[in-house]
Parts: sequence; structure tokens; C-alpha cells
Amino acid sequence: MSTSTTTIRIEDNLKQRIAAAADLAGKTAHAFILDAISQTVEQVELDNEFHDVADARWKGILASGKTVSWDDARAYLDAKSRGENPSKPMAHNSNH
Repeated sequence: MSTSTTTIRIEDNLKQRIAAAADLAGKTAHAFILDAISQTVEQVELDNEFHDVADARWKGILASGKTVSWDDARAYLDAKSRGENPSKPMAHNSNH
């Protein structure tokens, strides 16, 4: 893994907050900033994956015309939350 140097400008107030937070976390300001950047990049990647899955599922709904009613989905989720093992609700044509 290669590394390179990137210069960023940070306002004094934020720099002081970073130093204080890094101290509380038992890290150097440098390590704290790298962790923050890494977590932000990972979150953006996860968000993008989530949106890709949602888009694919929406396309599937549009192509099939089938959906699960909210009442059926809610009953299923309620049963799951009570520790039950309900059958998954069946999808039906959304125009009915």
C-alpha cells in the first residue's frame, strides 16, 4: 500500500475540536482524522450499495407489477418481532 501526502485547510476551531476529540479517543489527531475519513468513505459506499439494491428492486416491481401489501408486510414484521416464524407474505399484482 502506497501513501501520499494531501494538504487540507482546517479552521482553527475545528482543529481544536479534533485535537480534543482525538485526545478523548486516545488517538493522535492524525489517526483520528484518518479514521473519520475512512468511516465517511465507507458510509458513502454502503449508501451507494443500498441505493443500487433499492433501484434494482424497484425495477423488479415495475417489471413484474407485483408488490406485498403494507398490511401483509406489517403483520409479517410484527410476528417476526415477537419471535414467531411466519411465512413470508406473497406478492400480488399491484393493480388489484
